[in-house]
Amino acid sequence: MNIISDPRTGECHPALDPKKFKDPDVTATGEKRASVPFKTLKTLWFFTGSLCNIECLNCYIDSSPTADHFVYLTPEDMLPFLDEIDALGYGKIEIAFTGGEPYMNPHIIKLSEMALERGHNLLVLTNAMRPMMRPRVQGGLLDLHRRFGGKMTLRISLDHYAQTGHDHERGPGSFAAALKGINWLSKAGFSINIAGRTIWHESEAKSRRGYGGLIEQGGWKIDTADPKQLVLFPEMDAMVDVPEISAACWGILGVAPDDIMCSNSRMVVRRKGAGRAAVLACTLLWDDDQFELGASLAQARAPIKLNHPHCAKFCVLGGASCSA
Repeated sequence: MNIISDPRTGECHPALDPKKFKDPDVTATGEKRASVPFKTLKTLWFFTGSLCNIECLNCYIDSSPTADHFVYLTPEDMLPFLDEIDALGYGKIEIAFTGGEPYMNPHIIKLSEMALERGHNLLVLTNAMRPMMRPRVQGGLLDLHRRFGGKMTLRISLDHYAQTGHDHERGPGSFAAALKGINWLSKAGFSINIAGRTIWHESEAKSRRGYGGLIEQGGWKIDTADPKQLVLFPEMDAMVDVPEISAACWGILGVAPDDIMCSNSRMVVRRKGAGRAAVLACTLLWDDDQFELGASLAQARAPIKLNHPHCAKFCVLGGASCSA
């Protein structure tokens, strides 16, 4: 058995069995692979671009100050999908922005306005650092907050409640910069959430207590007991071994396909050099062609075969969802 050592913790884990996640229909043991039927659209993610102001130690989507595998999404890219939401009768849903750092996209305020003007709720994933704190962006955010109030939520990535842990992942000074951004958002009355990580060998209760102390100190309106307001994401490493999910696992695990986020969400991206935007199965599976579903929401309603380690570890076994 091959072993992988985590450079951050020194822990050793079994490496992924090379026979796993090869056949979209059958697991390595010959069982029928689980799939998730598409039910309806509750969340449509827009990947605003892969550029980020920092480079994290373990960024699942390889964002950095030089990453350009996804170009900045434009209003022209976004508009057809907003129109299609209406045409397909999905009603008012959650529109969510992720990246990279969304506030590096020069169109981000306009993109936000487009979603909010349609009556959708807006979720923005941000590190709350310098790109968000530029005067032009702050002014745009304050205008959106004044006009659309409770329809917009910002989820700030705060990998740990202590500076040492967060800065270890994101670089020296990242923690202080994030707190400055969170404090600004809080004082301005924005709806804010926090996304943390579960890599610290702490119980969930201890993590929530730790974040609770920081939240109380900052005076932020975040309920640490609410898993939507303080989201603790399981770690993802596609090189570490994880069980495949067969069709029989739904009953064994007590999990239903409708509980998995690809039953009700999709993500729009614009790849470098591509002539137009495309729809992916979810936010996690960005570099695997089998999860690119077409150029429209109508084309992207096929069932998703759980043929990737992230499907197992993050969604089915981890019980996590990127949506609010």
